[in-house]
Amino acid sequence: MTEKPTAIITGGNRGIGAAIAREFANKGYNLALVSRSGSGQDHLDDLSERGAKVLDLKAEVQDFDQAQAIINRCKEEYAHIDVLVNNAGITRDTLLMRMKEADFDAVIDVNLKGCFNLIRHVSKVMLKQKSGNIINIASLSGQIGNAGQINYAAAKAGVIAMTKTAARELASRGIRVNAVAPGFIASDMTDKLSDKVKEQMIAQIPLGDFGRVEDIADAVYFLVKNPYITGTTLNVNGGLYME
Repeated sequence: MTEKPTAIITGGNRGIGAAIAREFANKGYNLALVSRSGSGQDHLDDLSERGAKVLDLKAEVQDFDQAQAIINRCKEEYAHIDVLVNNAGITRDTLLMRMKEADFDAVIDVNLKGCFNLIRHVSKVMLKQKSGNIINIASLSGQIGNAGQINYAAAKAGVIAMTKTAARELASRGIRVNAVAPGFIASDMTDKLSDKVKEQMIAQIPLGDFGRVEDIADAVYFLVKNPYITGTTLNVNGGLYME
């Protein structure tokens, strides 16, 4: 019997990360979910019902040693690691002149350094396997900038550059590295916005609506399955930013 493939998803306990977890469970993967607080039992039960074995890990991805422990634990539980999705992220939004150093550092640490840490450690495993897929969740903010998000935009721009560099370094060993850059995605945050603000945001989007978390999950899985794409950032933004 062929062993199921395995995917590690950081920030896999809610939002986009939870949708990615559901997508991979539906496609026959076993999972390792990584978050600060752990996943809710309903989410874990849902993934199990979809046929996935789930390892739920609490960790701080910005901590180099904790990132190594994540990979070690996954190797103990599963025979191999096929996919890493770097989705964990935080925001500390405010205008440039009001931003505290601690808020800048915190966002860079989680969103950029955390991404590096997991890539650095999982690459050792994937190099031995001579195969693997790494998907980094970037953002529209890292492509066009966004007022009040100088820390987040800088981190996500760094994620895009990191994706390209890692793709060049690892391609010859059968490891592909890509990114997905979401635009405005319907979420708990957008649900709290006034109708006027929502209308103003939607008016900027050529396709005329917010995206869904499932749209991002579909894009991630597409990049994993296509064997001839690496170093690419796939924009999922309704046409808000076109390259």
